[in-house]
Amino acid sequence: MASETLAAPAQHALEAKKSRFLAYARPVDSPAEALAWFAEAGDPQATHNCWAWRIGGDYRFNDDGEPGGSAGRPILAAIDGQGLDRVAVLVVRWYGGTNLGVGGLVRAYGGVAAECLRTAPRRPLIAWCEARLHCDFALSGTVHALLEPHGAQKLDEAFDEHGLHLHLRLPASSYEALAARLRDLSRGAARLERLDLDPG
Repeated sequence: MASETLAAPAQHALEAKKSRFLAYARPVDSPAEALAWFAEAGDPQATHNCWAWRIGGDYRFNDDGEPGGSAGRPILAAIDGQGLDRVAVLVVRWYGGTNLGVGGLVRAYGGVAAECLRTAPRRPLIAWCEARLHCDFALSGTVHALLEPHGAQKLDEAFDEHGLHLHLRLPASSYEALAARLRDLSRGAARLERLDLDPG
């Protein structure tokens, strides 16, 4: 399982027998986000807009009219070859008048995508989890002060007669530390309950 994604969008250009290839890469969190970006970033004036994305065990690729297996699959192979996850790559081609052949296309699409990803800034993928936190009103200031140091993000906040209820998203690696800190500071009066695990 890949443990890195891109820290920022990247691009790289290549020319092969007068055809121009321009690779764009960016981090994505969902197939819908990847497809929307391909639609927005593609060039309708270009000869082909070929792409691939990988999100965990899911992936898709598109040859956009190039011979089968000559464009989308090499782009996906570049993503996997760089050990990346949650990444989408679009390669735009402007035809230069000379046919490259299937082998030439595989080298061009795969090569420009791989070089784009190789030089792109990266960041580690973080496994996130969600949790519910319940505490008395008196502890709300203490609780809020603990969230940022543990990387916790507030998704929802509610109050009722029992006190404060928070829905949190935090790095899975911080969950136990936050739970222990809450137990210590509240003498067990604040409860943190883990909900689900999100793979990144």
